[in-house]
Amino acid sequence: MIRALVPGLLLWLLVGLVPSAQAQTPGQDPAGQALLEALDTRSYADKGEAIAALVASGDERTRRWLEALLAGKLQRQEDTGRFIVVLENRGRHWPVVDALSFEAAGEMSRRELDRIGINNALRGQLQSTLAVLDLRVDDVGARREAARELLGNIEAAMLPPLQALVADEADGEVKRLLAQAIAIHRLEQGDAAAVEGLAGSLNPEARAALSAAARSDDAALAEAASGALADIEQKLKLNRGVETLYFGLSLGSVLVLAAIGLAITFGVMGVINMAHGELMMLGAYTTWGMQQLLPGQPGLALILAIPAGFLVAALAGIAIERSVIQFLKGRPLETLLATFGVSLILQQLVRTLISPLNRTVVSPEWMSGSLMINEGLSLTLNRLFVLGFALLVFAGLMLVMRRTRLGLEVRAVTQNRAMARSMGIRATRVDILTFALGSGVAGLAGVALSQLTNVGPNLGQNYIIDSFMVVVFGGVGNLWGTLVAGLSLGVINQVLEPWAGAVLAKILVLVFIILFIQKRPRGLFPQKGRAAEG
Repeated sequence: MIRALVPGLLLWLLVGLVPSAQAQTPGQDPAGQALLEALDTRSYADKGEAIAALVASGDERTRRWLEALLAGKLQRQEDTGRFIVVLENRGRHWPVVDALSFEAAGEMSRRELDRIGINNALRGQLQSTLAVLDLRVDDVGARREAARELLGNIEAAMLPPLQALVADEADGEVKRLLAQAIAIHRLEQGDAAAVEGLAGSLNPEARAALSAAARSDDAALAEAASGALADIEQKLKLNRGVETLYFGLSLGSVLVLAAIGLAITFGVMGVINMAHGELMMLGAYTTWGMQQLLPGQPGLALILAIPAGFLVAALAGIAIERSVIQFLKGRPLETLLATFGVSLILQQLVRTLISPLNRTVVSPEWMSGSLMINEGLSLTLNRLFVLGFALLVFAGLMLVMRRTRLGLEVRAVTQNRAMARSMGIRATRVDILTFALGSGVAGLAGVALSQLTNVGPNLGQNYIIDSFMVVVFGGVGNLWGTLVAGLSLGVINQVLEPWAGAVLAKILVLVFIILFIQKRPRGLFPQKGRAAEG
């Protein structure tokens, strides 16, 4: 009878040992198993200590474990005690991998698994800990980003490794950010000496920590923090002033682009072209059209749109000059009414052929984002490129006007049309080429505007009045006057808007120009010759 029971007893023992053997499979890596075992506890405080122990272990799998824990994907099989990482927690059966070897372990039902839970405090600790791990990578940019993530997010247990990293860090920016992160932590603990480490910092986290310290019951700490905040506020005012100047110059550069072509045609031909804004619109729609021809290549489309926008607007300008303006020379009011009618025709033509709805032009990657000067000042790249583009267009026009035969003839006709005719200059040809040049520059303005705003049929109407103000303020037909006037009005408008509002700011600018023209009727840089006599 005993012999009969022996096989059954052995079978029972083997069956009972199977789970044990599965549980011991990780026994080939007892160190990793012990680290994960420490995480499987109900005490969140003990879990926090286990996370710190993971980081201190230097195990190369630490990041993957912590990421899985943060995402709620580090779990334990209930019957075997085996740690696994869930790849996708959708459906009834989840694909998993072994947490120690990261080898595929098939699929498991959610009922077989026990998730290792975390609370908000542990979630913050995990995010900070992952940032600390990122500080050990070779990529300087990644280390800087990780150091910024630690500002205001340091736990006491992280101080020793962070201090060691500061001592070993070669990059000055990473070292500065880490020193500030440590100083913020110490300030939050009431250490008045940490205020010195945050003096002059424009980082929002540092200012928040100093603001909290300034309300402390500790008189010495509150006084030191208040003094540091006062110094930072002065630096912030200076940075805000620089930012206002930058936005004003970028707005002014748009006005320069919009007005510089108008200044040429107005100065040479005496034509008040109310369709100038629609020529800008054509340049903007040309940019949109190039992007439709080259989908997925916004950079190449923008580069090709520059000559294309100039050509389209120039041809439209020649058509307007030949069909309307040549018959109304010397009658400025009739020219104004006629070109206003042309502007309405062009707007309706675009609405009919394309759409009355606005179109979005995608900016290339190299024009997206901002250039960070410091933590309190960043310059948007699209506006920076538009400012540079406006200066390049201005420089190109100056070269044309000063170094080419066309420029010489334009200046001659501008100063004295009758004398220029008597010297053999064909004034009609000069008028055509001048109007084409001014219209082409308007097209370039539209290309630039497409990177700042949506493209629509009414695009040009927003800038035509401002363009005339720039031309009159700077001096009719004077390119330098247009540049100075455009940039000046852009800055003035940007300074007035914050406290006066957009509408009142424009009214104040208009009143300023009216008063200025009363004093200097010919503008900042009065034109010589025929323009001065008119």
